[in-house]
Amino acid sequence: MLKQISKYIWELSKENQMNVCGRIYGDETLIKILEEEEKTNWSSLRQLRNLASLPGIQKYAIALADVHPGYGAPIGSISAFDLEEGVITFATIGFDINCGVRTLITGLKRHDIEAKKEELADILFREIPAGLGSTGELKLTKSQIDEVLEKGSEYVIEQGFGLEEDLKYTEEKGCIKGADPKAVSDKAKERQFKQVGTLGSGNHYLEVQFVEQIYNEEVAEIFGIDKDDIVISLHCGSRALGHQIGTDYLQELERASKKYNLKILDKELVCAPIQSEEGQKYFSAVNAGINCAFANRQVLTHLVRTSVSKVLGIDEKSIRVLYDVGHNTAKIEKHDINGKMKEVLVGRKGSTRGFGPNREEIPEKYRKVGQPILVGGSMGTASYILRGTNKGMLETFGSAIHGAGRVMSRVKATSNFRGSDIEKTLRKQNIIVKAHSLKGLAEEAPEAYKNIDDVVKIVHEEGVVEKVARLRPIIVVKG
Repeated sequence: MLKQISKYIWELSKENQMNVCGRIYGDETLIKILEEEEKTNWSSLRQLRNLASLPGIQKYAIALADVHPGYGAPIGSISAFDLEEGVITFATIGFDINCGVRTLITGLKRHDIEAKKEELADILFREIPAGLGSTGELKLTKSQIDEVLEKGSEYVIEQGFGLEEDLKYTEEKGCIKGADPKAVSDKAKERQFKQVGTLGSGNHYLEVQFVEQIYNEEVAEIFGIDKDDIVISLHCGSRALGHQIGTDYLQELERASKKYNLKILDKELVCAPIQSEEGQKYFSAVNAGINCAFANRQVLTHLVRTSVSKVLGIDEKSIRVLYDVGHNTAKIEKHDINGKMKEVLVGRKGSTRGFGPNREEIPEKYRKVGQPILVGGSMGTASYILRGTNKGMLETFGSAIHGAGRVMSRVKATSNFRGSDIEKTLRKQNIIVKAHSLKGLAEEAPEAYKNIDDVVKIVHEEGVVEKVARLRPIIVVKG
């Protein structure tokens, strides 16, 4: 049963096997969507109940305003587990490990690229490997892949793909500890030999954007952005390696669930105790996938720099990283649990880390105002830069929305829309779209997503994040 406890917070009552309540951040429109979903086999509320029933879950199972059904647990959900009594599950991470967003500050204004935006779109489309099965210029051996999995962005920067300064503005400084390449199958590594530095397909993209509106001048100045600035955002993850890790460990975690007699309410919630051999092995593999995604976005950053420099004649080093943060992760963090600071395993499934002020994990430059949160929109709509708040630390384990959230399946979108029509419509809005697949363009039609402004409004007004800037696309490159 849903109970409204504030303007934008709804509580899913604890019932049956649930160990904690569910908590949903949404307006009445979203709640109606979720209630309609319950009449089908693909329900976010049902998945949230199932998530709340897992052993060792802390405080509540959370769904943010971009929530929609996923494998086992909703996309747009957050959960935290006691390290001794809790479990680690595929469902709270997903296949695309550390899919995330990196935003680059170019030092250019909107008028600086107007005359050359067609040329810029062409070179980015040509130089950024994208699409299903795409391969990049970085070809790796098995031992080199192991180094990527251990060292993340550090390794590819050592190979000349980026600047040391980039690490400072990457979550975990581009390399999370505890990654063990031996926990990753040879098949997963083989699938990644040629894919480091590729955008991929689906909802992954590169966008050249301009800052349309500033909401908080002080924070925007600290982040280094101003109205009409040109920024470039990359949205992608660990590619085939992350998907193969998920595929491999679904089987291992299924065996572990039976071995440890864990009661699960969905076959995709297969899990293992965090401290078990199987749990630790999976966690190590996830960390390896996280590092792979950091390296992937780092190589793409290098390609963006060289492309922009060729067209606009600016120094590559003048393009700097605003921030890079992932939204499909499992991480051990300290949080306030019932008034006491405690280490827990936080799963963010389609949810971005969004730490509030004074957390040591935030780059020193941003620490007093909170972490930048990069929220992608759909093609033709807006994206946002937000900041983390102290209220978010207490209520959402320092987590935030990652995008608008789907309201239409990819299958339904392709039956309702044509990629060529979308391309023409966006061109009329002065947005250049370059896509490797018209079918993929149709799958990602703006109408297939919630209204990003409404989604951001919910979490902003509830105070778990704060708006800093609104971005609008000029060029979109899709797989």
